[in-house]
Parts: sequence; C-alpha cells; structure tokens
Amino acid sequence: MSTLTLAVRDSTTMLRRQLTHLRRYPALTMMTVGTPVIFLLLFVYVFGGTLGDGLGGALGGRADYINYITPGILIMAVAGAAQSTATSVATDMTEGIVARFRTMAIARVSVLTGHVVGSVLQTAMSMAVVVGVALLIGFRSPAGVTGWLAAGGLLLLVSLAFTWLSVALGLMAGNVEIASNLPLPLMLLPMLGSGFVPTGSMPAGLRWFADYQPFTPIIETVRALITGTPTGADLWMALAWSAVIGIGGYLWAKKLYNRI
Repeated sequence: MSTLTLAVRDSTTMLRRQLTHLRRYPALTMMTVGTPVIFLLLFVYVFGGTLGDGLGGALGGRADYINYITPGILIMAVAGAAQSTATSVATDMTEGIVARFRTMAIARVSVLTGHVVGSVLQTAMSMAVVVGVALLIGFRSPAGVTGWLAAGGLLLLVSLAFTWLSVALGLMAGNVEIASNLPLPLMLLPMLGSGFVPTGSMPAGLRWFADYQPFTPIIETVRALITGTPTGADLWMALAWSAVIGIGGYLWAKKLYNRI
C-alpha cells in the first residue's frame, strides 16, 4: 500500500472511533446541537418582536428578525462545536491513548484527522437542526439551490477552519478543564459582530471591532447567500479569514502534536 492509502485507511479508522464516542456519549452531542437552538428560540420569541421592528424590514417584528438572526445562529453552531472538539482532543491527550497510538504502526496524521472530520460532521448535523427549527418557526429564504449550496460550502469551510483551531487549543490546554474554557470566546464573537443586530446600531468603538473581526464578514456572506442578496466584498473577506484561521490552526496543531 502507498503512504497515502495507509493514511486514508487509518484516518477512516480514527473517524469511526470518533463517531462511536459520539454515539456512546449522546449528552455531549445534545449540548452541541441544543445550545444554538436554544439561542435561536430565546432571541426570536423573547427579543425578536422589538429587535425585528428596529430592522426596518418589510415584514417587521419576529418575521424580519428570524430571517436576520438565523445566519448568526448557524455560525454560533460552528463556534459551539469548537468547545466539544477541544475537550475531546484534551481528553485523548490526558488519558494516554495518544501515547499508545504513537507506539502503533499507524499514520501519525490519522489521529488528528479523525477528530477534525468527526467534528465537522457533528457541526454539519447541528447546523442542519438549526435550519430545520428555523424553518418550523417561520424562517423563509428566497434563495435558490445555488445560494444554499454556496452557503453550505462556506459553512463547511468555516467549520473546518475553526475545528483545526480548536484541535490546537485542545493540544495546548494540558487538561480537560482548561480545554473546555479556551474556545468560549468564540461563542461571544458572533454576538459582538453582526450576528444578532446590525453593527451600525453599536457605539463607535464597538462598531469598529464588530466590523473587522472574523465572524462579521462570514455572517454577512451567509446572510446574503441565503437571502438572495449580493455578497460584495464580504465573500472575499470570509474566504480570507477562513484560510488564515484554518491554515494557522493546522500548522499550530501539527507543531504541538509533533512535540509529543
């Protein structure tokens, strides 16, 4: 077998291991999937009437707000999965299983690849649930199949990028408790961007931060794609941020893993 074939085979084995963990510990999956849904329902039904009126859309109230907030909640699902990934990686590191893997004749890359692919699949499931719930409570999209496919592709790219970053955080943490806390700022960034309200409604200093942090162009691009409006420069900014975060996270994770 070639080196690439062996790496793919071993990575598939590690992916099955991750999926088995998800099946045996459903509470972790339920938390990853349930948290963005709770935020969606909370903001739509508690704050949506007032915030939706402030958007000045044609529908007004909750009908406008659910269309506005759904892209932000989808990005929160991506950020929330980072905590689960970092915790899973740190658990493997502290329990000694990674040291055991290193004594076996398996491709080194397969251990991290299993975590990454498993996490991306879990995130995709979480985002699918968010879209399903949003549709049930009134979200409507004028975008066609192309727009949804483009939005899905971008969300998977963003998920891959932040998963590599969370793997690096899990390797760096040293224990599970720290690993579970390190990704928490990622959950706040969509709130400090355009995920819940337009950045134009924020004070000047906060608006500057919101406009130039990574999540805002990503959210704005997803929003444009699923509402059938032009993406403008946000698309290129979203792709650039995803590339920087993904490549940086991968190189950082690889460096930390090679030190073990």
